[in-house]
Amino acid sequence: MASAQRPEDPSLNADDEVRISAPKGMLASEDWWAVWLGGLILLLAIAGTYFSRPADYSDRLAEVETQATQVRELQQQAEIAEASTASESLSQQIDDEKKQLKTLRSKLDANPLQPWLALPRSWSSNPLNAFLRDGKPILAGIVGALAFSTVLFGFGATFLGARFAQFVPAFIVVFLLASLAYVLATQEVVEYYNLEYPLWALLLGLLISNTVRTPTWLHPAVRTEFYIKTGLVLLGAEVLFGRLLSLGLPGVFVSWVVTPVVLIGTYQFGQRVLRMPSRSLNLVISADMSVCGVSAAIATAAACRAKKEELTLAIALSLVFTVVMMVVMPPIIKAVGMSEVLGGAWIGGTIDSTGAVAAAGGMLGPTALTVAATVKMIQNILIGAVAFAVAVYWVAYVERRPGARPDVREIWYRFPKFVLGFVAASILFSMLHASGVAGESMADAVIGSTKTLRAWFFCLGFVSIGLETNFRELSRYLAGGKPLILYVCGQALNLTLTLLMAWLMFEKVFPHAAAALSQ
Repeated sequence: MASAQRPEDPSLNADDEVRISAPKGMLASEDWWAVWLGGLILLLAIAGTYFSRPADYSDRLAEVETQATQVRELQQQAEIAEASTASESLSQQIDDEKKQLKTLRSKLDANPLQPWLALPRSWSSNPLNAFLRDGKPILAGIVGALAFSTVLFGFGATFLGARFAQFVPAFIVVFLLASLAYVLATQEVVEYYNLEYPLWALLLGLLISNTVRTPTWLHPAVRTEFYIKTGLVLLGAEVLFGRLLSLGLPGVFVSWVVTPVVLIGTYQFGQRVLRMPSRSLNLVISADMSVCGVSAAIATAAACRAKKEELTLAIALSLVFTVVMMVVMPPIIKAVGMSEVLGGAWIGGTIDSTGAVAAAGGMLGPTALTVAATVKMIQNILIGAVAFAVAVYWVAYVERRPGARPDVREIWYRFPKFVLGFVAASILFSMLHASGVAGESMADAVIGSTKTLRAWFFCLGFVSIGLETNFRELSRYLAGGKPLILYVCGQALNLTLTLLMAWLMFEKVFPHAAAALSQ
């Protein structure tokens, strides 16, 4: 097959062009290695959890199932007694039963990897306390995460052209920078203002790359997309289809109807009104802002072959506005007297980062936190669909030569393969959760450790973004301020349509939809 070429752009030089050539093999592609490594982590965690089950597992399982049945019965009684004076005491009893059930489930399955994986903890005045939990050191967990990540990514990097002996020292330095970012983010005052680790990781990398410049020997471990793509495969285990069902049609309308409308509308605004010279930058910003931030930006950039500077700019805009919206939206919601359900749905559908969504939702209350996180998880499912749609659109329209027929094989080559790992992990863990108490307990135990690794991988990715970003190179993409105008206008549309749809769904059409989340 003749390789397709990106249409000529006079603003690009030969080094900037991305050549679309024959597909790489499954052992020479970063996307596939993200799938293999992410899948390996999940399988190791599942196997470790399964084989570490205690001898009296069946008895513990029966006890948990009995407790779960009691909780369901109490909830049914609460629905009947909703208008009676007994409902308040019944609600308290349900809460107590749920706490007991949570304790029993935590003892049912244990992931043997979890004690060897840790993240820096919250601290006040002494940064060394970031490496303590309940007064006990967690350094073994930090070193464990470092050792595991080094072997994992070092092995993959050798197949991608790096030398293991050069990768290891470079990776250790990148990991130490990620650790410093976490320590800065976990300081109590910083946590209060929700200045999360992605911001600090990006700033640390930018500080180095724009002052002393990133040293050449560090380049083998500066692999932004490799780290984040592997983390996204692990994220798939946390995106459960049961969440979609729990919130029903209102969540689907807020996440799956508004999001594509905003994405397409913002992209068309950028092309027809702002006349942005780079279609790929336009699309990556539109997807980043409308779908789910960094995750969508990575998938979209891979599908439309965006340049690394364009991806960096989109992510930088996302991080800045995420912090602003996370701080500003909760007080506004409270000031206008918006309900927790409506406020949570609005937050979940508009703020880019899943962590920031949880933080902002938590400021409103537990109900808002649950609704916001659920809406965001439903929205995250769109990552695969958006990546596929972008790949088709780019091959069939943007890069199509006059008189040439779109090649289905080119769409497959263009499609970001790590999305398949994301979808597979989501399906597998959704099935585990739906299989009963034993499967749900195992899934929760596995996710307990994979969440830690995912957080490390994302942080490594943000450090790498900073290390490979130079403001001089980035400045040409900000010429005229069009990317900023695009993001602001697109986010304004997103805020308006999401609020309107959330109000219609949760306040008018399905006013009791969120009640299922508390069961």
